[in-house]
Amino acid sequence: MSEAPTLDLEVCVREPIHIPGAIQPHGAMLIADRTTQEIAHGAGDVAGLLGVDAWIGLSLGAILGDPLAERLAQVTQSGHVGGYAGHLVRGARPFDVSAHVDRDWLIVEIEPGLDQPLPATAILGQLEAAGAAFERAPNLKALCDRAAVEFRRLTGFDRVMIYRFLDEGAGAVLAEDRAEGMPSFLNHHFPGSDIPAQARALYVRNLVRVIPDVAYTPAPLRPEWRGAEPLDMSDCALRSVAAVHMQYLRNMGVGASASISVVKDGLLWGLIACHHRSPKLMPYDIRAAARTLAGGFARQVRAKEEAEAYRERLRLRGLEDEVTSRFARAGGLDANLVDGVHELGRMLDADGVAALRGGVLYMDGVRPPETHVHALARWALQRGQDPIVTNCLPEDYPDAQAFQAQASGLLALVVSADEPFVILWFRAEEVEVVNWAGNPHKALTLGPGETLTPRASFEAWRQTVHGRSRRWTLAEVDAAVRLRETLLDARGRRRLQELNTRLGDALNEKDGLLEQKEMLLKEVNHRIQNSLQLVSSFLGLQSRSMGDPKLHEAFEEARRRLQAVALVHRRLYRADQIEIVDMARYMEELVADMNDSLGAEWAGKIIVDASPVLVPTDRAVTLGLVVTELVINANKYAYDGKPGQIEVSLEEHRADLRVIVADHGKGKHAPGEGFGSRMMSAMVKQLRGELTFGDNKPGLRAILTCPISAPIQPTE
Repeated sequence: MSEAPTLDLEVCVREPIHIPGAIQPHGAMLIADRTTQEIAHGAGDVAGLLGVDAWIGLSLGAILGDPLAERLAQVTQSGHVGGYAGHLVRGARPFDVSAHVDRDWLIVEIEPGLDQPLPATAILGQLEAAGAAFERAPNLKALCDRAAVEFRRLTGFDRVMIYRFLDEGAGAVLAEDRAEGMPSFLNHHFPGSDIPAQARALYVRNLVRVIPDVAYTPAPLRPEWRGAEPLDMSDCALRSVAAVHMQYLRNMGVGASASISVVKDGLLWGLIACHHRSPKLMPYDIRAAARTLAGGFARQVRAKEEAEAYRERLRLRGLEDEVTSRFARAGGLDANLVDGVHELGRMLDADGVAALRGGVLYMDGVRPPETHVHALARWALQRGQDPIVTNCLPEDYPDAQAFQAQASGLLALVVSADEPFVILWFRAEEVEVVNWAGNPHKALTLGPGETLTPRASFEAWRQTVHGRSRRWTLAEVDAAVRLRETLLDARGRRRLQELNTRLGDALNEKDGLLEQKEMLLKEVNHRIQNSLQLVSSFLGLQSRSMGDPKLHEAFEEARRRLQAVALVHRRLYRADQIEIVDMARYMEELVADMNDSLGAEWAGKIIVDASPVLVPTDRAVTLGLVVTELVINANKYAYDGKPGQIEVSLEEHRADLRVIVADHGKGKHAPGEGFGSRMMSAMVKQLRGELTFGDNKPGLRAILTCPISAPIQPTE
């Protein structure tokens, strides 16, 4: 007899299990207009369960009673997806009524309830006791063992399994509690095709799924649904199950089943799988309690996993400190890498390690041959900065089949591509024997008529897996990335120390040059001051010998301007900085010198209000000359050479500098055409500035505006 062809899993993925168009017949469904509550469709034995023969076109109130219909309307208007609506009794038979809204429809589900409803205190007490037992579990394995016992106690099923999803949709039974005579699936693996992707999506949306009788005959919608889109039954507890799943359960020898989702952080972590040998109901009360208990279990799963991860991170932090302290010893990384490579391997619990730095290879432990290590390093460099993490290296790097016994697992880290510096951690092959619940390669087949047919056998099937190693944990990957940052920081600090040493040498050399420059400046300053003093004295002698008053006045003015230049130069030389001058301080000291040179009667007459502004030295010289010239002009034209109030202010305005010299004398005067005016125009042009005059009421305001740091404009 030939074997049925294996099914392409895409066929299973495309099966529309959320729109079956039928329900399980242990209950009934009424579909009414959400506004008028007029019944348009139904499914199941409505007449037999509710005692009403004709129900199409009637209102929910006429079938279920006005009080229950009113509560159903509240469900519709509450804004929630749906929920429990109330208790209904027909002919001494109790029913639970729930409802939810889908587009314009109110979907009402009626299913058998408990003959004796459980008191809330009893349910809460059981949930509280189970929650306390979950908290006391020391680790994830103990938590799963406890959960299997508590869920079986709550549901009463013959076998309860804690099923966790693994890679690619496959899963494994972590814990189990079962009645005597029920076969065990503990530690067995199930292929991903047993629970296809669209079924896993429904498990996240609808947390409890119950099949009270796996031999049921689906009850279709009546009348037949003719809407533009099929009725979505994703949120329906009575939704009919795919025929292939029904056959799957029958092949397992199961009479009834229930699945309770374990959702952690919005993702499907696993299932509480419940099986019973014979048909068994799971009323709404028990389902609600199971949902609540599953939520508590999921929170404890997260807590246990986070605790284990925290302990792992602490262990790795200690090992990281050992590694980094070794590399921080005298000589740095270069001197300590030979012995430190062993510590690198111990840090990530690797079987072997290799570090390639600048063409030099350091190795320790179980690892591939040297030529293959060099090839792996080149491969890692080509992959970029992201760490390469795999426990099945031959699948990602086919050449690894030659050394998979030494390195089936790899964590590769490119510390620096320019040196290059690459660290490779290896884990040896661990041949694994996986117990499958049946042959995973015969999970689904195409039967006669192209129908889906599940595998018929669930007898233990062993598979030997090669080319795999122990998995790298997320904490280990994070530790490797942190190590890269530490090594790069250490390299950066080492280079900074080298730069600081070179900079120190350069500064020492510069200090020597500055001392020589200082000596030269002192000599130049001395000669300039002597020359200016000599010229000033000559002009004074010439002025006194002149009989013509006009010539006498011209010589005196020239002497004053020469003295102003001497003041500017002497004050600039006394400044602390050579390239940059604090213009406010410079202006205050310059004006103080001017006050002294003008005589005692000028004491306190020239007032300075300056904001701190740093300007280049070459601009400070020109600015000082402009201010001196403006003060001389104010003295000459505003006060006829006599003492008078003069205000000098300095302020920064965005990228410009503004110098204002204001007096309270005669006011405006015509710009001159003499030597002073021509010198003023030349200096303003040098500064790339603008000089304007305004009324000070009384007196004159001279305002110089120029850039703070623009280069000096050469004069023609």
